[in-house]
Amino acid sequence: MKYAIIGSGAIGTAVARHFARADVSVAVANSRGPEAVEPLARELGSAIVPTVLAEALEAEIVILATPFEAVPSALKGVADWKGRILVDATNALDYTDFSPLDLGGRPSSEIVQEHAPGARVVKAFNHNFARVLGREASDSRGGSRVLFVSGNHSDANGEIAELIGSFGFTPIILGRLDEGGMLQQFRGPLTTRSFISQAQGGASAPEMDLLNP
Repeated sequence: MKYAIIGSGAIGTAVARHFARADVSVAVANSRGPEAVEPLARELGSAIVPTVLAEALEAEIVILATPFEAVPSALKGVADWKGRILVDATNALDYTDFSPLDLGGRPSSEIVQEHAPGARVVKAFNHNFARVLGREASDSRGGSRVLFVSGNHSDANGEIAELIGSFGFTPIILGRLDEGGMLQQFRGPLTTRSFISQAQGGASAPEMDLLNP
């Protein structure tokens, strides 16, 4: 499986850290060229492969981590995605005042879909602050942090949930973009909420805060 991250800002870097920890190779590209990604590759190691944008867009799974306004220019090089997966990690916000963009009530990922014809778009990696997303998936007490997944293609949702699980997170699939996508996009009720999936194996009822029958 070939993976790529488009964007090496805060979110793109946070996701890249998990690829590096899992020792899974990922191409990373941005609008400034491979040279701008070299410092990140030196920091995180050989799993991070600086790549030109056009080549990164050919990966089987592409994670889009650009500012929302950069989506059209970032994706314009692909006329037909032919069923490949595009993970939308963007947030539709105005950075001048940190307010949500007016999308007329639409899921932001539907707008991303319009710029990626033929792609199976999955919303993921967007609902936490980058500094939180980049931390270890484990909470160091036997639990793991939760990441949400939404999309209109259940098979694609499952593939991304599996990737997230391989990083040590607990993935939770929320449903379609007009359902779960609305919950996890910027200013949705799950925005910036960090959840922990508690380990249950071998735990007693009191340890799980359950009443004994």
